[in-house]
Amino acid sequence: MSDIGDWFKSIPLITRYWFAGSIAVPLIGKLGLISPMYLVLWPENFFHKFQIWRPVTSTLYFPVGPGTGFLYLVNLYFLYQYSTRLETGAFDGRPADYIFMLLFNWICIVITGLMMDMQLLMIPLIMSVLYVWAQLNRDMIVSFWFGTRFKACYLPWVILGFNYIIGGSYPMDLGGRSFLSTPQFLYRFFPTRRGGVSGFGAPPSRRPMAQEQGGGGGGGGRHNWGQGFRLGDD
Repeated sequence: MSDIGDWFKSIPLITRYWFAGSIAVPLIGKLGLISPMYLVLWPENFFHKFQIWRPVTSTLYFPVGPGTGFLYLVNLYFLYQYSTRLETGAFDGRPADYIFMLLFNWICIVITGLMMDMQLLMIPLIMSVLYVWAQLNRDMIVSFWFGTRFKACYLPWVILGFNYIIGGSYPMDLGGRSFLSTPQFLYRFFPTRRGGVSGFGAPPSRRPMAQEQGGGGGGGGRHNWGQGFRLGDD
């Protein structure tokens, strides 16, 4: 039991809470402590009955049963694996940036879910993180089941087909991924920094030193928010 506890504590902080929530909320629904009908995203209840918790619970809840248990466990593994890689890789030492990315993804997915009448948003958010990791490591060779090897940039589409085969979740995944070209642009180019270096896409070692020190007078280590313009200047 202590080994499980040590492993759980070794998970990066943000991923740990997300992973724990993705286990606790489905367990609550499975045990009947809260009806699953209160955990999924129903636009009618969200807009007209002000059940504002639904966008959060629908991102963590998944109906676990004989026909969906394997799909749930596989995607829980993807959450652990690729969120950990992002948090300890491209976002190492920048937890606020990683939280901002997750919040941006979540907002986009909730909007997409409301428009497409998607009740379960757990897999789309996991796939969005996997997609970002694949784009930041697009030339890396990855291995999948049965020894298949391919570039990481193809991994989201392989898993899209995989999820469809084992669980028929193609519309859910595609709906969650439909907006991802926009976040990918933002991750690489927003917030815009002098010199054209991305705030999210490049590791800290590749950013100019002036940006790391916050630029301009005395604020070592602070974010470079820009100098701005005074009224009347050309």
